[in-house]
Amino acid sequence: MKAPIDFYFDFSSPYGYLASTKIDALAAKHGRSVTWRPMLLGVAFKATGGAPLPSIPLKGEYAKRDFLRSARFYGIPYKQPDPFPVSTVAACRAFYSLSQTDDRAKLARRLFTAYFVEGINIGESPNVLKIAGALGLEPDIESQAVKDGTRAEVEAALAKGVFGSPYIIVDGEPFWGFDRFEQIDRWLREPF
Repeated sequence: MKAPIDFYFDFSSPYGYLASTKIDALAAKHGRSVTWRPMLLGVAFKATGGAPLPSIPLKGEYAKRDFLRSARFYGIPYKQPDPFPVSTVAACRAFYSLSQTDDRAKLARRLFTAYFVEGINIGESPNVLKIAGALGLEPDIESQAVKDGTRAEVEAALAKGVFGSPYIIVDGEPFWGFDRFEQIDRWLREPF
């Protein structure tokens, strides 16, 4: 059995969203599954000295154009959310409070769509809980165990070198960015 692909992302990352629409098909093409692993870019930025793209002069305005252009290029529905970016602590906790892998991935996909297509602010806990409830899920985002578990997952991501979104690890080989999917596809055929 081939090892799953680790898919790290932040729920407020446009490139993470774009990758989320393609990662399962890419993995399936190569007989792999995907382990969805949300993390918090804010924590990674503190570790690396980075900042959200929109806050970086010149680069931020370019990125906003690139989000839209990339979505059009790949035929992925996309509406620039407002506010952007948002804290994704509640979304991350909701994800990690669920025990079933399928429920986690289903919630992740729905949260991405809510934010990047429907314009629902997933930075607000009530919205996250409402979205989960509509899927028949009941995440507990306030328990100390969930808070501790989410923190542990984010720290584990950093320990593996994750610093951005999306960040994909295939058999120990890291790939950062949605623009690396062609390389991942080739790596899955034959590592180079």
